Amino acid sequence: MRVLSGIQPSGELTLGNYFGMMKRMIRYQEENELFAFIVNFHAQTSLADGEKLSKYTIEAAIDFLALGLDPERSVFWAQSDIPEIHEFAWYLGNFTPMGLLERCHSFKDKTAKGIAANHGLFSYPILMAADILAFSADKIPVGKDQKQHVEVTRDIAMKFNNQYGEILVLPEPDIDDAVAVVPGIDGNKMSKSYGNTINIFEPSKKVLRKKCMKIVTDTTPLEEPKDPDKCNVFALYKLFASAKQTKEMRKNYEAGNYGYGHAKQALCDIVWDHFEEARERREEYSQDRTSVVRILKKGALKAREVFIPMLKKVRRAVGTHYSA
Repeated sequence: MRVLSGIQPSGELTLGNYFGMMKRMIRYQEENELFAFIVNFHAQTSLADGEKLSKYTIEAAIDFLALGLDPERSVFWAQSDIPEIHEFAWYLGNFTPMGLLERCHSFKDKTAKGIAANHGLFSYPILMAADILAFSADKIPVGKDQKQHVEVTRDIAMKFNNQYGEILVLPEPDIDDAVAVVPGIDGNKMSKSYGNTINIFEPSKKVLRKKCMKIVTDTTPLEEPKDPDKCNVFALYKLFASAKQTKEMRKNYEAGNYGYGHAKQALCDIVWDHFEEARERREEYSQDRTSVVRILKKGALKAREVFIPMLKKVRRAVGTHYSA
């Protein structure tokens, strides 16, 4: 089975990125054909600074490798190394009704948060569809908020296939209901666009603790029992904790005399310990960025071996490949 997903390098990668997609992607490489990429074209919808985008692209690759992605057992590349993806997106755009894009909640949510509405943001689902369909992926690990975009991809693919035959593979979304939405420090969905994130690799435990302490909670006094299922701190803690640790934390909440400050400190400790080995690997990759670039370029060549033959079929189908 071929599994594909990508990550935006629009800033330092967050716990939302990790649980929403990265953790599962790395696990999938054990038994599946894994395609993973840095979606730096998509990142331009929220990041206009070219120097930062270039830096973040490499940083995202380093993060993925540090967390355990194996470029020898997967196909790992940067989106911009395959510019023909925009040609494919154009073909798909001609099978995308305006109403389909207008109904996409991601566009509505981001503009409601103050992100400027532009064509790139509006047509984001078409480029995402191209990314998915280009590699004939069977399964797409995504967060709950991205499920609609996979459904849009299927709609576009069906319209295209109805016109030209069964050329495109219809993908299925893969959503882990246990981590459907990772809360940010303000209680909303964790997103770089909203400025409410905790990063995977914070520069120090002191910085991590400061962010954990900012997580919004209610005003229940320390001595009173608390409902863990309504607490953002507990929601994050249980993503890292074992079943035993989660049970113990729940007891702490429900017994009383356990403050949110205690829970936030426990969250800080478990997050910091979870990524200890990955931090060490990240430091090694950070000292040899040339090798990271080589990994991405090699991965792009492998990705092209899959995409370009399929693109040629599409060109022949739509008529842009012509001969005498």
